[in-house]
Amino acid sequence: MLVEDNPAKHRYEILVDDALAGFTAYLPRDQVLIFTHTEVDSAFQNMGVGSALMRGTLDQVRAQGQRVVPRCPFMAAFIERHREYADLVTSPE
Repeated sequence: MLVEDNPAKHRYEILVDDALAGFTAYLPRDQVLIFTHTEVDSAFQNMGVGSALMRGTLDQVRAQGQRVVPRCPFMAAFIERHREYADLVTSPE
């Protein structure tokens, strides 16, 4: 599974065997990304794709020195369960 930023579409995408398996969309605001929606293709659900997408996205956000506003319920719940990412959360400006 590969997670990549697609800045043209304002989303992080996860590829499984070169197929788009899901994405998490964001609105960029300087060094803050406001995540609004996450979707995993039904063919890839219950396979850990959503969690891999969240980990890959949040690890890349951290590496780039950015912060997140998790308006997407899926991302908010993931961060709640995985407190090691809580330091990335900020409030919108």
